[in-house]
Amino acid sequence: MLPFAGACFVGFLLISFKLTMNRLSKPVSFLLVSCVGAAAVLSYALLAEQRAGTAASKVIFDLPGLTDLNLQIGFVVDGIGTEMLALISTAGILLMLSAHIYMVGKKNYVSFFTYLGLFTSALLGLALSPNLLEMFVFWLLVGISSYLLVGFWYDTNGSSKTTQKIFLVDRVGDVGFLLGSLGLFWVTRSFGFDESGPLLEEAIISGKLSNPTTLLLCFLIIMGPIAKLIEFPLYIWRPDVLKTPVPASALIHATTLVAAGVFVVARLEPVLAAGARALPGRVLANLFV
Repeated sequence: MLPFAGACFVGFLLISFKLTMNRLSKPVSFLLVSCVGAAAVLSYALLAEQRAGTAASKVIFDLPGLTDLNLQIGFVVDGIGTEMLALISTAGILLMLSAHIYMVGKKNYVSFFTYLGLFTSALLGLALSPNLLEMFVFWLLVGISSYLLVGFWYDTNGSSKTTQKIFLVDRVGDVGFLLGSLGLFWVTRSFGFDESGPLLEEAIISGKLSNPTTLLLCFLIIMGPIAKLIEFPLYIWRPDVLKTPVPASALIHATTLVAAGVFVVARLEPVLAAGARALPGRVLANLFV
């Protein structure tokens, strides 16, 4: 949460005292790099604990007033999550350092660093998410911050139209992700990764859920990662990422387009493995289990 707190703090001051904050480029960059650096240290400490054999830990809270719906928030620390935390924080701090060299003296330097901090913190939150509900919230923050970074130079030729295209394609993936998550909750009454898989498999075996409906739910859920990984059919904004400032382009390619999308698919493995039962042909289904 350190990068998120730093980005929100700088963003609030930037809105309130824009002229003054734009003169404080070095203190702002130092603050945000320090926040991401502290997150990197904590990430590697957690990764070392997981590699040493420490059991995964999960902290969950019920949303007040919504206990009947089984809606929960919290965080989970496990092997794959800590690896993602280490990757994101390392990439974030290195690219922030290169961004300082690349963007120094350019217009809206402080805004750019604030967007980078928000983007990094959204990815860290994604890695800590214990269920689909919380993951979707951070997934939206990743999309918003990447939209801000890609459209940073909105006043250049074609940049505005490029940003609009990226925003629309991303929203198509997000809507699919949301509909799939809600459909999964309708069937299993749970947003949890580990809980949803066995419950979905039980619904398929009992005949409560038909095979076509199961395949549709799984396809909708992975539409989000498909959009972020720029895969068919949501690949049309791939060349437009190169029009962003170089550090932003590198960060988006290294995290959002590769690591984040693959991470989400890995988190959804229990659901996708259960959904593979609906595939035609047992041999084909075994490829996904």
